[in-house]
Amino acid sequence: MNHQVRAREVRLIDPDGEQMGIMSADDAREKAEEFGLDLVEVAPKARPPVCKIMDYGKFKYQQSKKKKKATDNVSLKTLRMRPKTEPHDLNTKLNRASSFLKKGNQVKFVVQMRGRERQFTDRWVEQLEDIIDELREKVDRDIKVVSAPESQGWQITAVVEPA
Repeated sequence: MNHQVRAREVRLIDPDGEQMGIMSADDAREKAEEFGLDLVEVAPKARPPVCKIMDYGKFKYQQSKKKKKATDNVSLKTLRMRPKTEPHDLNTKLNRASSFLKKGNQVKFVVQMRGRERQFTDRWVEQLEDIIDELREKVDRDIKVVSAPESQGWQITAVVEPA
């Protein structure tokens, strides 16, 4: 912002969004002062860096609103099941998971074990991996495994999200 812009030359954009061309940073600061606004570096990695004449407070507010909106939309949906869940019930869970993923939500699978089922955690981890593979085939868009199936006490959990 203003004197924090280190580049010698910048590509300047006026408050209306029109390009004013490439000029020295000092000239760009003078133009910003003429408008009574701040010189804000919006693309520092571009060659030359892109600066825009705008109200810096308003810019920061818009940035925070964008960031908040992006985080508000994603929620974690949990699907609980047992190791010996019947195929039809499993198919219902997969349909539910695919609808959550299509809406952009993360899905957490929880396999709840009881008694001697805990001795066979490797088998249930493999089963959960197979479920995730089936889900990949069912959903029409790519999914990303956020946390791979892992045993946590009496539960095995895995989290997936749309890629």
